[in-house]
Amino acid sequence: MYDQWHLLISEAVLERLRTSKAGLTSTEAREGLAKYGPNQLKEAKKKSPLLLFLKQFADILVIILIAAAIISALTGDVTDTAVIIVIVFLNATIGFTQEYRAERAMAALKKLESPFVVVIRDGAHTKIPAHEIVIGDIVELSAGDRIPADLRLIEVHNLNLEEAALTGESMPVEKITEQLAGDVGLADKRNMAFMGTIITYGRAVGVVTATGMDTELGKIAHLIQEAEDKKTPIQERLHSMGKWLALIAFLLCGVVFAAGILRGEPMQLMFLTAISLAVAAIPESLPAVITIVLALGAYRMVKVKALIRKLPSVETLGSVTTICSDKTGTLTLNRMSAEFIYTIDGLEKEWNIDDKITGKLLRAMALCNDANIEADKRTGDPMELALLQAGIHTGITKEDALRDYPRVNELPFDSSRKRMSTIHKTPDGKYIAFVKGAVDSLLEISPYILTDSGVKEMGNADKGQILIYNEEMASKGVRVLGFAYREDKKEIQPDKSENDLVFIGLVGLKDPPRDEARDAVFQCRDAGIRPVMITGDHPTTAIAIARDVGILSANDRSITGKELADISDEEFKSVVESISVFARVQPEDKVRIVNALRERGHIVAMTGDGVNDAPALKGANIGIAMGITGTDVSKEASDMILLDDNFATIVSAVKEGRIIYDNIRKFIRYMLSTNSGEVLTMFFAIFFGMPLPLLPIQILWVNLVTDSLPALALGLEPAERNVMKRLPRDPKESIFARGMWQHIIWVGLLMASGVLFIMGYELRNSDVRHMQSMAFFTLSMFQMFHVMAIRSERESLFTIGLFSNVKLFGAVLLTFILQLLITYLPHLQEIFKTTSLSPAELFLCLAVSFTVFIAVEAEKAILKQREGR
Repeated sequence: MYDQWHLLISEAVLERLRTSKAGLTSTEAREGLAKYGPNQLKEAKKKSPLLLFLKQFADILVIILIAAAIISALTGDVTDTAVIIVIVFLNATIGFTQEYRAERAMAALKKLESPFVVVIRDGAHTKIPAHEIVIGDIVELSAGDRIPADLRLIEVHNLNLEEAALTGESMPVEKITEQLAGDVGLADKRNMAFMGTIITYGRAVGVVTATGMDTELGKIAHLIQEAEDKKTPIQERLHSMGKWLALIAFLLCGVVFAAGILRGEPMQLMFLTAISLAVAAIPESLPAVITIVLALGAYRMVKVKALIRKLPSVETLGSVTTICSDKTGTLTLNRMSAEFIYTIDGLEKEWNIDDKITGKLLRAMALCNDANIEADKRTGDPMELALLQAGIHTGITKEDALRDYPRVNELPFDSSRKRMSTIHKTPDGKYIAFVKGAVDSLLEISPYILTDSGVKEMGNADKGQILIYNEEMASKGVRVLGFAYREDKKEIQPDKSENDLVFIGLVGLKDPPRDEARDAVFQCRDAGIRPVMITGDHPTTAIAIARDVGILSANDRSITGKELADISDEEFKSVVESISVFARVQPEDKVRIVNALRERGHIVAMTGDGVNDAPALKGANIGIAMGITGTDVSKEASDMILLDDNFATIVSAVKEGRIIYDNIRKFIRYMLSTNSGEVLTMFFAIFFGMPLPLLPIQILWVNLVTDSLPALALGLEPAERNVMKRLPRDPKESIFARGMWQHIIWVGLLMASGVLFIMGYELRNSDVRHMQSMAFFTLSMFQMFHVMAIRSERESLFTIGLFSNVKLFGAVLLTFILQLLITYLPHLQEIFKTTSLSPAELFLCLAVSFTVFIAVEAEKAILKQREGR
């Protein structure tokens, strides 16, 4: 479909669309509706809730757990079966809830469709449902209306549109009807109005050029529907881990079964033994512990103003290598502020209402102004609000100014003049007109300039200096307004208000960076994370802010959406890591940027608040929506919502994500070391012809109680000292990397050796049940000493402090007490098949199990010494 309507004059547009200013006939409208369909956004085929729920059971770790539950049921172990089924269904319910919520982004997008609109049909004004609009319809619009379809404007009257949600442009855009030249971006098509945007001021008439899914909003809907579901790093790592565990369990079953048969054991006994061993290799409580730790992490993040919508995203934050951030409101305050005043004397550092020049300028800023600030209510143009705010800070309010200088007339802003004027009566009965507008347009009509000694003629040197000040501010992304006035004894008529003006000075306005943004950017760089700005704003403004907050350094590049369009995908992939600022970008550009970074191996966090951000939010590893300024569409497409719209909050969330990933590694290290200890103990006991060291109920106790309670508390471990001073981990890194798998094996061997030593010692003096009780107690205590030793990967427990994680200390103490209870209470002895231990036996079990603490502390000391070299 033709999409270059901005290049044509209005008459050519009407001719090409076979319509006129009198509108379509009813017959033509019916034919158009039949040809193009209703003006609606179409939703992709939804996944049924049942299929979404069943999808949760496709994960390899879940399949293994289901198999374990079936085997437990076949062997008559009802308790095992029930616990595993509860864990599996809890996990599936959480996953289903998150995915079902994620499907609602399109529903939020449809809210931007306009319900009713006034069109000209058969030469008469008619109000129709917006979905009945067709291409060629003539639409009339006024302030407050939402644009119902894509339009080429053919009449405008002081028209301003709020397009931030679609283009990223932070200020209302003034619209025109004249044709444009060349290939321009969406934000620069000033003679077009796009579906879903809102008229903030003025009125217009436009002709419909695209409807439904062919509109710019429709293209975004396409991008949202095409965005693929992404797996988080922890999901991918757990999937990989599940495969390894399944393989190990299968091999163990086979080896043990074959060894037993060769030794002459009965086939049925060896089958049940091999199955028990396989179940022992699977950490049944791991999915539940990970889910709970992620949920606790999400709860902590709310306290730092980050709301997590999808639990796995908590950990994803810790993997982030690139943060793609919007400018307005995230890096800046999203509030225009008058930052500079220049007069004939240069930059005015002190703004004093009693000063001859700045006092006049401050009064002009308050009076030549249509905005209002009343208590907490602010209405009007952002730049005019900034001018009023500057007056309030210096002691002059609009109300006070109008009391002394009541407005008697005005000449509204006009895009051809680039000025507005207000006429006031002075306290001494005279009249004064204040004029504000573009600096060049004011200089053309200002033959005089205000000085400390009074009014004088403006010379070429004065004019040249003012233009230098103007260009200096504009080059830094500052928006500049000029102010002038004229006085008369008689009332000034509007058509004479802009004659023979006295130029007062310039005001520079900008949306200043947040104070904390600079520190957050430096924290990112320390942590090896690259911050990137992606905005719909003008390149000059974007570059100025990026330099100010530290995103754009001397070696970094900036690029516009138009320049990006001229680069092939392959070429773009090769340079994307050197570009730190993307300005004037389109929605599809954001998706392209995210995809290029992901293809280069980056874990990408993308922020956004507008409708145009939704596809990129869905496509990023973690989409971050703005809680204050964000649209419903962006929030529904996101994984996380910033409740304060602050870039610094992202960095705090990244830190929390890194802590959580560290802690997930710690409790996986803890659980699998224990499981390897169980498996190796049982394997070697069978191999050496010894009795079974643990009974099924004892294996379940170890896997669900002595595993889970300390593991949960380990998930609350405070941050390692270097958490934000190290590079992001390699996205392809295995969860077992950095020595973890070696640790799991040697700790498992140490535990197995200790338990087998106890078994061999006790078998000479007591019965099998007593031996199993000692083996059970020893293995449980091995876990407690091990969990205390692995609280930090490099720091000794004595360095970080025994009580720096009170919850873990409490969990270890509680587990120890529970272990004593099932060892000594007669009723629990019957359930867990245990017998009481003598003080000497208890001391022996504790002494043997304490060896793991000494060994792990020694391992950390050796590794730290190697790293020091």
